[in-house]
Amino acid sequence: MKTVDELEVLSRTAATFPPRTSRGIVLPSLLFFTDPARVADPEAVAERLPRGAGVVFRAFGAADAVAQGNRLRAIADARGLILLVGADEALADAVGADGVHLPERSTDLAPALRTRRPQGLITVAAHDLKAVRTAGALDVDALVVSPVFASNSPSAGAPLGVEGLITLVAATDKPIYALGGIRARTVEALKNSGIVGLAAVEALA
Repeated sequence: MKTVDELEVLSRTAATFPPRTSRGIVLPSLLFFTDPARVADPEAVAERLPRGAGVVFRAFGAADAVAQGNRLRAIADARGLILLVGADEALADAVGADGVHLPERSTDLAPALRTRRPQGLITVAAHDLKAVRTAGALDVDALVVSPVFASNSPSAGAPLGVEGLITLVAATDKPIYALGGIRARTVEALKNSGIVGLAAVEALA
């Protein structure tokens, strides 16, 4: 049993970051990334997120993706959340998402995606300085940088650390979210890093 409410601590810390606006939308200061392998009930997490937070729905080709996306859309509407869909523009359209999150390997899709979705939010994952500079030069709304700390994600590389994160923040004028090992015990170190917000997976579950 948890002795610390991670969601509460992360929500409270996220609320301290200066707000940023893009396309007339106040960017969430807290992003919940769904992952079926690490969070069994993403709807339950979404139900607890503070108003103004964001959900990045990553379906990974699940057969029930539209149904689950529609459930998350309904929760987002009821609770005032932003809903993004990871790597699947068709799914984003099907569930009426507010935007699309692209993995780093799909950064080159951002220009065409922007043409088709001029008012939608587009975020892009970036894992190093080159990726931050590449994505930062595009018409996207924010970057999600990872892993900042050691992560349970099987695809995570070596942690950037706080100094590495600060270097990447300084390399672009685009808002940056910190992802990877974001927990109650690590967020204090990020308060003066220049990021727009926090992103997490199982820490919010």
